Amino acid sequence: MDLEALTRQAKQGDLEAFSELTRRFQHMAFGYALSFVRALQDAEDIVQEAFVAAWFSLPTLEDPAAFPGWLRGIVRHHAHRQVRRKPPESRPLLEAHGMLSAETCPERRVERRQQYAGLLAAVGGLPRPLREVVTLFYVHECSQQDIATFLGVPVTTVNNRLHAARAQLKRRKLTMVKDTLESHPLPDDFAARIGRIVRARERVIEARFDPGAGPGVLTELTVSDDAGHRAISVQVIQRLPDGVVRAVATAPTEGFAPGMSVLSEGRHARTPLNRVGFERIVALLAAPAPEPGGPVRLLETGIKVVDVMCPLVAGGTVAVAGEYQAGTAVVVEELARRLGAGTDPLSIFALVPGPMTTSFEEVWEKEGYSGGTVGPLQAFYFLREEGPWPAAEVAAIRGVDSVIRLSTALAQLGIYPTVDPPSSRSRLLDAKLVEREHLEIAARAREALAALELPPEHPRLEGAERLRQRARKLQRFFAQPFFVAEPYTRRPGLHVSRAEALRGCRAILDGEMDAVPEKAFYFTGTLDDVLIAAAALPADAREASSPARPG
Repeated sequence: MDLEALTRQAKQGDLEAFSELTRRFQHMAFGYALSFVRALQDAEDIVQEAFVAAWFSLPTLEDPAAFPGWLRGIVRHHAHRQVRRKPPESRPLLEAHGMLSAETCPERRVERRQQYAGLLAAVGGLPRPLREVVTLFYVHECSQQDIATFLGVPVTTVNNRLHAARAQLKRRKLTMVKDTLESHPLPDDFAARIGRIVRARERVIEARFDPGAGPGVLTELTVSDDAGHRAISVQVIQRLPDGVVRAVATAPTEGFAPGMSVLSEGRHARTPLNRVGFERIVALLAAPAPEPGGPVRLLETGIKVVDVMCPLVAGGTVAVAGEYQAGTAVVVEELARRLGAGTDPLSIFALVPGPMTTSFEEVWEKEGYSGGTVGPLQAFYFLREEGPWPAAEVAAIRGVDSVIRLSTALAQLGIYPTVDPPSSRSRLLDAKLVEREHLEIAARAREALAALELPPEHPRLEGAERLRQRARKLQRFFAQPFFVAEPYTRRPGLHVSRAEALRGCRAILDGEMDAVPEKAFYFTGTLDDVLIAAAALPADAREASSPARPG
């Protein structure tokens, strides 16, 4: 598309058209800014500010064909402001070079710094017209024609200025200019870093970016509040269609409004959300609560440990509180796989321990995950404070119906999903909103499994070895193949009805399965599947696993 048509579309609020303009002119703007400040990071900051200002000022541009010169004026204005704010110095460029250098010899670094100091002095001594074309020419992808278009001068003038600049710079320093500027271009995704707020509500915003390269979940963004002369950090908690992301401020703030610019640096989120902040966000984002006193409908996930120990409610909320490497994303994705095709809404709040070391987007793309937001399900990811969040405290947060707590210790035992029954909770059980039999089985299971966490010499365990044996079988019974994990487990995912899950738990706790080997309970489905697995075990394995008979 030609420049004028592209500019017209951008003037009408087309963010994709503006992103294309940004891609076309970002290198020119960067080189032009660098001719003023001669510090790489400062130049990049100027360009970001200039493009944000250009987006909001586009409606005032009368002649779309004048976009290059108009943008140049905006860059120049922001460069002058940067110069006034921070006097030019050579140190930032030297530090940037030093960080990228693989050399560790102090003498060599000193020599390099001296060389670059000479380079800066030489370039800085050129007249402005010559300095502009030199920096523009040696920034990636800036041809003589590009420079002529941006500066609004003939190509012959650009060539003459380049010739004059080269004559004034010695060949060695000219080579250093070329190597430095070509090795420090703007990032390829620079255009995709700029977005704008389309909706705002208290601490929650929705911002639109380039649909093909928006920021990922649990990355940090900066909202530019020009009126308030401040920058506000927010974190992406959810990706929505058409390049829109939902983000939250980790500290109380006000003043978000549609149209504000949002910048993405691609950084992992660093500031965790505290419990008070989490409770406020839950209130803003959770699906509308069922009518008080109305009927409560259980959601059957087909995951035994969830349906028995921390059942979910239709139209409710669940917090998935994962420990480090306990499979938080896997559990969220499995819930989406099992419930996303239904009609009952569910809000999933995934609490991920920091610090972040990998990108969720990379994992989702590799595994083909949806991110948990599918059909009537909404999944939100939060970086939480270090240290355990007791499930009882999370469950006490207003608006949270169930808590699925994931345990690293269970992962080390090979128990997947790593749901820890004693510390997972559901208001459906606490408020006695399920059948009496379900309440009794869940309470007995919690008591038995809690015994496994006590040391063998604990007074409560005296004469309770039979209970511990049943608890171990119950723990393994709760291990279950997931659909999303089939490529790794090489086992088909299993759906077990709530009725079958409760039947199996009762049989184990009542001692009906005492003669069945512990190994037969692991990674199976129903009680019938356990018996089939037991029958398939070698005779010696069945005998070795059988509990000793009393007397």
